[in-house]
Amino acid sequence: MREALAQAAFQLFLERGFERTTVDDIVARAGVGRRSFFRYFPSKEDVVFPDHERCLAEMTAFLSTVDDGDPVGAVCDAARIVLRMYAANPEFSVRRYRLTREVPGLRTYELSVVRRYEQTLAGHLRGRFGEGRDGELRAEVIAASVVAAHNNGLRLWLRSGGEGDPEAAVDHALAMVREVWGRPVAPRLPAAPESVPDPGAVVPATAAGTSVNGEVVVMVARRGTPMWRVVQQIEDAVGANGRAED
Repeated sequence: MREALAQAAFQLFLERGFERTTVDDIVARAGVGRRSFFRYFPSKEDVVFPDHERCLAEMTAFLSTVDDGDPVGAVCDAARIVLRMYAANPEFSVRRYRLTREVPGLRTYELSVVRRYEQTLAGHLRGRFGEGRDGELRAEVIAASVVAAHNNGLRLWLRSGGEGDPEAAVDHALAMVREVWGRPVAPRLPAAPESVPDPGAVVPATAAGTSVNGEVVVMVARRGTPMWRVVQQIEDAVGANGRAED
């Protein structure tokens, strides 16, 4: 039923144009009721992209099973799932590409779909690189690079009318991403549990330092001292040195 509705919709889009085709027109052509349409598609725009939900689910399932030893390679392989979806039906994919170029609303919708793929890839990479600032930045940049590389190769194929091997251009583009971002990343190790010192033992100290006018100021604190206290004492020391120099 989902495929029948999509085929009926595209026949009408080609005959009448996207804007002039209504949901009632689509269900009449498919020979079903409006309830059947909305059971499969929330809107008329969704019928243009009938396979992306399944593809997104397949990508998510794939990433949940990959080895974390090569996270960049994993998200590149995940992007190829989308490519295979397009390549499985070249005629439909080319017609959809041309339609989205003609209808601004569909182009906007397509960008929202692409963003969901990018967020899925970035989410996987954050789990590998960590939630810190640099980890999140690395995950977002790599995910955006993978999507941009994949789409560059895919659109070359679509603009050609679906001629030739779509994987060649995409593989070439993704190879550039792996070359730039595929450096091995050391696995994150779990933090060692803090030990409780013996009350009668000597507690190791933690040292922190900074520089003022070329001189080094060193502050020593007991392990476990709150960081705000360490920073405050360094600032006090810097301020004292600054006044001494005046």
